[in-house]
Amino acid sequence: MEVTQKKQLTTILFGVSSLLGLTLLLSAQATAANFNPADTSVQMFRWKWNDIARECTDWLGPQGYGAVQISPPHASRKLGTWYDIYQPVNYTRLDSLMGTEAEFQAMINACHAAKVRIYADVVVNQLADGSGTATDGSRWNAATLTYPNFSTPDFHATCQIQGADYNKADRSNVTTCRLNNLPDLKTDGSYVQGQIRNYLNKLVAMGVDGVRIDAAKHMKPADITAFLNGTSRTTTSGEPLWITQEVITDGGAKAADYFANGSVNEFHYVYAMKEMFQKINGASVSKLRTFMGSPTAWGGSWNFIPSDKATVFINNWDSERGDGSPSSLVASNFTGVANDTNGSKRYQLANILMLAWPYGSTQLHSGFRFTNKDQGPPNASPFDANGNALINKEWDFIHRWPEISNMVGFRAATSGQGVTNYMPGNDHQLAFSRGDKGFVAINNDTTVWNATLATGLPAGTYCNVVTGLLNAAKTACLGETVVVPASGLVTVKLGSVNATTVPAMALHANQKVSAAVCTSVAVTFRVAGAGTVYGQGVYVVGNRAELGNWAVAGAAALGIEGSGANAAWSRTLALPPSTAIQYKFLKQGGTTVWEGNQSSTSGNREVVTPACGAAPLVLDAGSFKF
Repeated sequence: MEVTQKKQLTTILFGVSSLLGLTLLLSAQATAANFNPADTSVQMFRWKWNDIARECTDWLGPQGYGAVQISPPHASRKLGTWYDIYQPVNYTRLDSLMGTEAEFQAMINACHAAKVRIYADVVVNQLADGSGTATDGSRWNAATLTYPNFSTPDFHATCQIQGADYNKADRSNVTTCRLNNLPDLKTDGSYVQGQIRNYLNKLVAMGVDGVRIDAAKHMKPADITAFLNGTSRTTTSGEPLWITQEVITDGGAKAADYFANGSVNEFHYVYAMKEMFQKINGASVSKLRTFMGSPTAWGGSWNFIPSDKATVFINNWDSERGDGSPSSLVASNFTGVANDTNGSKRYQLANILMLAWPYGSTQLHSGFRFTNKDQGPPNASPFDANGNALINKEWDFIHRWPEISNMVGFRAATSGQGVTNYMPGNDHQLAFSRGDKGFVAINNDTTVWNATLATGLPAGTYCNVVTGLLNAAKTACLGETVVVPASGLVTVKLGSVNATTVPAMALHANQKVSAAVCTSVAVTFRVAGAGTVYGQGVYVVGNRAELGNWAVAGAAALGIEGSGANAAWSRTLALPPSTAIQYKFLKQGGTTVWEGNQSSTSGNREVVTPACGAAPLVLDAGSFKF
């Protein structure tokens, strides 16, 4: 959704991206079972194919991301701006500003091997303006409507969309006229539909797992249905083809009209998050349920669409630019507008809330920093010569920011869980549980939040994933450790949203410190009064191999404490935990003297060794029994 008339008019151009919200799916070289959970995807805006392949292998796969949404892979115009890729020239040759067709295929293969799906942004409503040589070497001329595979009969009559058209019940101008003078394809014609279908089938055959249909609201829902009919709807990895559509609702365009084709980018979500975290128009995070509804009744005062039809994000490449006025929270816009990461953690908090709240198919956005809203992507690689990520340099790497990236696992761990223990603090503070699998608390206020809150979690020691994950052995947290007692209550102290640390806590079942695991415990055997003489020693023998299995030759020798016939003798042995054992003491040296029988049924001394983590056991038997 654009906030201004121009943004609406550039929906195709820039809006071309609300992105694959997705339902995720499929993979070309792997089976569906080998993919990461499809809960979270990331928009890798204007990243080159080779760089995405590396990032899938090094980070996205290991971190649990389900998919990457890539920029449009078709051949396009070259303008040196961020939006030139939204002016297609040729759908049959996939040599683009992000790489060659061979590199595109290699990226798909690499990401699938890393358990990450690929969603492609597809622009099929319009073609490029102007004339020249495209990224694949093909020529075009918009004045004569001459393009590879398209000519004059394949376009709607020339007319321009006007701002007032977006509020009319009659949407014919929006769906047939030109957006920013871009030649409008006759998507209601069978030939054009066939060319689009061929393009989509080529992508699916190469292993693409889903598509985002750019500027969908500039096409009739029935036209989209027509070119999807005959498109392969099962990926090479056996999953359903994920489809999402950019539909910025207005007076005429209704999201529900497009549900039959797939999910829809829910821009109400973008606007609501901005208002809640920037505290605009009386909005606040505590009103989340009021605005959006809840798992059993989505909608709320903002009339959100059903969760299973929604693709959501805090921002995308379109919304962070706007027409000089972003319609979303922003992290990489340094044009002079308010940046939500400068002196504030509200951008991070918004992404944490998105990944914790069970609405829609979630997408992170990862692009590049810019000081001019039309600026193209950096020429420099996101990596240095040694392959190290250059985070927050020219490329922002938001998908690697730990407080956000660590929440990918939270969303997967809490999938299918409802919302319980909904607990606002003041207007700008909120905590809730996700069944018995997760708990989150965020503070968007400038004052510290001190509270005792119900987590709904089983007792245990958890990692606050906002600050760090478990170590490799799962025996300790690399960040903050939170102990949840049997009551499920924890005391939180979350700092100001303007502090240097992110004021949030997020706990989930898959980031719980493992109980101590051990194979042995320390047991000390001690006895006195054995009446030993020079040359004799005291031993312990019993029903374990460590105790000789009752064989005198295998008995464990004790050491004397002091001197004298009746001095104490002792030794500490390593025995299995929580194990019942039987034992006796004996004297050796010349002759062997066993202890007499005890009052137990077996006649032996009997004990159960301590559990792992318990205090060491000292078996002080007193006097040797004759």
